[in-house]
Parts: sequence; structure tokens; C-alpha cells
Amino acid sequence: MKKIVLFFLGAMTIASSALASANSPLGCRLFENAIKRGTPSEKLKKFLDAEWKYMMADYPDYATFLGVPGYNDRWADSSLAAFERRKKEDLCGREILKKIPTKSLSEEEQITRNLFLKDIEENIEGHQFPRELLPMTQLYGFQVDIADALIANPKQNTKDFKDILARLHAVPEVEKQMEALLKEGLRLHITPVKMFLQKVPAQFDKVLTPKITDSPLYEGFVKMPATISTADAEFLQKEAQEIIEKEVYPAFQKMKDFVIKEYIPGATEKIAWSDMPQGREWYAYLARHHTTTKLTPQELHDLGLKEVARLQIEMDKIRISTGFKGNQKAFHKFLREDSKFYFTDAKELLAGYRDIAKRIDAQLPKLFLHLPQLPYGVREMPAYKAADAPAAYYEGGSMAGARAGNFSANTSQLKGRPKWGMETLTLHEAVPGHHLQISLAQEMTGVPEFRKNESPTAYIEGWGLYAEGLGDDLGLYQDPYSKYGQLSYEMWRAVRIVVDTGMHFFGWSREKALNYLMELTPKEQKECENEIDR
Repeated sequence: MKKIVLFFLGAMTIASSALASANSPLGCRLFENAIKRGTPSEKLKKFLDAEWKYMMADYPDYATFLGVPGYNDRWADSSLAAFERRKKEDLCGREILKKIPTKSLSEEEQITRNLFLKDIEENIEGHQFPRELLPMTQLYGFQVDIADALIANPKQNTKDFKDILARLHAVPEVEKQMEALLKEGLRLHITPVKMFLQKVPAQFDKVLTPKITDSPLYEGFVKMPATISTADAEFLQKEAQEIIEKEVYPAFQKMKDFVIKEYIPGATEKIAWSDMPQGREWYAYLARHHTTTKLTPQELHDLGLKEVARLQIEMDKIRISTGFKGNQKAFHKFLREDSKFYFTDAKELLAGYRDIAKRIDAQLPKLFLHLPQLPYGVREMPAYKAADAPAAYYEGGSMAGARAGNFSANTSQLKGRPKWGMETLTLHEAVPGHHLQISLAQEMTGVPEFRKNESPTAYIEGWGLYAEGLGDDLGLYQDPYSKYGQLSYEMWRAVRIVVDTGMHFFGWSREKALNYLMELTPKEQKECENEIDR
């Protein structure tokens, strides 16, 4: 799973306006000016350059994540008015792009133009579905995203830390905007599921630590770099503690109180996306968006069932090859419960992942001519989000931002982190999975920035699944349990197609989806619950 950095959806194509009047949004006027002069090739390049610079300014937290300098002291505008402005910019961006003659564009420029146009048109189709009113779930939101963003901030010099202080100062305004979005969602009956939101207050508590110096909000100040003098370091640390105590903690407490007193009580108890306003149309749109196909929910459901049937045959072969005396249900119970498949210490689990990662690294040149320059690390998932998170995720790094990529492994609930799944998970999240694919894309030359950072779910996760299948070629899956683990993760994906469409389009209950997942995969119940809830 690639961890998505939330800079609030609608951002992948911040476009412009057809009419550059004084009343047009700023982006509209900028992009209209960009195409006034030059050849079609020059106009396309200037349009895309202007769009990218504008998007970085409009979504500064995303710019930080990518390592683009100059925006690390502010947050994106998440007001209702800002989302309406962006919708206007999408509409006119499409018209501006269409003004650029295409006949003389090169084949590569045509691909670039068509990709960008596809993004804009898909955004415009999605305008009818107010995704911005769902900025908080048990997996993301104000309670974890603020800390994540501050951790991503550069921390090399005094200016970097002053940027973090500026962002800390602005947290109360972010809280105000987030609360307005959540209230609008309540008004329109567009909310996450109540039972899953019950997990959110405890996530606030992991940020609102009794000692400010223990909070993830303060993490960057704990160990200051040697480039900063002792006097400056002490000043910055004192400032951070004071801002967090007097401004940030109260904002977090205000949001937590709102969530407990208003948001959770007003949230829907129905689990299906189709039960929201325009829910069936919205879900069908999301299915097209994430799969990059025109498959309907019914066709996707049928595809999932077909894959489940195929994988059951493959898994039965491996189970029989182990010599296990018993059926699939008994074998899964054995894989879930036998102590030999589990670590009892989080450090040992991390060491196990690191060992696998380095063994894979040594084999990569056999299969890949080009490897990324950006390194990656294997680290423990932050405690403030691990309890309700999946087994692992990948967070992209940035050469420009002096930040490596990271395979973040969940070390909570060790009984749910089986050894037989570790090789597959490392292949998917690290190399040759998400880290290799995402980093190589970011290091491409001769293409506009938006193409380096495109992240369609079908491609990102499809590559991760493909990478799992390379384990045999890379010297992994030497014992049948690890091979069964690979097939189990592939089954995990097939089941998700079935249960996702089942719950959101065909009326499945959470209990039915959970039982189906647990019947077909050997994962521990808590892990299955987190996945169904996700």
C-alpha cells in the first residue's frame, strides 16, 4: 500500500479559466497568460510549467512532500471557498488546454497533453461528488496528517525550523477549516461510518501527550542538527514547546471535542457508499477512477470472484505440498496460531524485514537495468497511527528534500504479523515494489513534473502486486509457507474486490465481508477487521 499524502483531492490538476477576466480565479489568469505566445509545443510547456508552480503554491504541504522548496511554512487552503475556486479552475483549465493546437505536437507531447486532459476531465466528472467533505476517517485526517506533514518538513538549518514554527502557528486555522468541512458533511449526510470514527478520539490522545516533548508534533525538535548553534537550538525548542502548548494542543483538543460531541453522534451508521447522497453513481465513478477502466461494480465483483476461485486452486496445491493433514480451514488456523510463525519482539520483526530487504537489493540488478538513486529505509510505523493501520505502507522520499523513501512496518499486535507474509510485503512496499517504481518515476527526465508524480491506483498497486510475483526470480519463497504467504496476499487483493463492491454496492454487511475475508485468507482477525474497516 502506498500511503497517500492528503493534500485534499481535486489537486492533481489545478487548472485554469477560459476567460481571464478580473473576476476569474488567479490560476485562470495565470494559465491564460501562459499560452498567449509561442508555438504549440512552447504553449504546452508553459501551460504545464505554470500549472505545476501554481499547484505547489496552492498545496504547499504536497510541495514539502515532493521536496519542492519555498512552501514549507504554510498549509493548503482547505476552506469551502477554496474548493469551489479549484472546481472553476478545473473547468477553465480544460478549455485552455483545448486551445493549444495539437497537430504539430510530437508524439510524446500528445501523450502528455492527453494525460493531463484526462486528469482534468476526471476531476470535473467528480465535481458532483463532494469528496472534500470526507477529510477524516480512522486512517487519515487532522489527528494524524498534521504530525505526518511536520515530520516531512526539512530540518537542516534554522530557516527550516522557523518554517515548522510557522506551520505550528497556523494549526488553529487548519482546525477551523477542517471543522467547517466536517460540519458541512454532517449537514449533507456525507460522513464516514460511525463505528469506525469511534477509533479517532484515541488517535488524538497519542498526539496530545502529557509531555509536549513526547508528542509527534515536537519530534523534529528533539534532536537538532549540528548545523544549528546551541543558542539557536534552545530558542527554537522553547518556541516550539510554547506554540504547541498554547496554540496547537488547544486546537487539537477543540477538534477532538467536536469529533466526540458532534461528528461521531451525527455520523452515518450505514457502511455502504451507495447509501450516501448519489452514492451508487459516486461509487461507480470511484471504481472507474481507481481501476482506470470502464468496468461496472458488477463486472468488478464478478472478476473478484473469478480470481478467488483461481487462487484457491493454487493455494490448495501449496497446502498439500507441505504435508499438512487437514483442510484449508485447519491450515489457516495453524498459520494463525503456531508460535513459530511469529516474533515476540518488535525489534526482531524490523530486523527481519531489513534482512529481507537487503537480500532483495543484491538481486535487483539481475532483473532491472535501471535502479533508483534515492535510497529507502525500513522503519517502525509511528505509534500514533499503528493501531488502526494496515501491516505496512510505503512513503515516498525526495532527493531535493533530503528525505529517503520509507517502508513503514506495523509492529503493533505482533500476533498479527506472520513471518510467512514478510517476504511478499517487502517486495510490495519496498523493492522492487513501490519504492523502485515511484522513485524511478520521480527521477525521469524530459517529461513535465505532473507525469513524474502521477499515481493512478491501478498502476501503483498493480505494480506492487507484480513485484510480489518476482519473488521466485529474486531468490525468495524458498519454503512453502512463504509461497503460501504470497498467494495469500494475492487472494487478499481478490477478496477485496469482492467485499468492496459487496459492501458498497450490493448490500453486504460488515460481518459478511469479514467472514468472507477470514475464510479465504490466513490473516489474524484484527488485521482482517482493520482491512474491512479500511
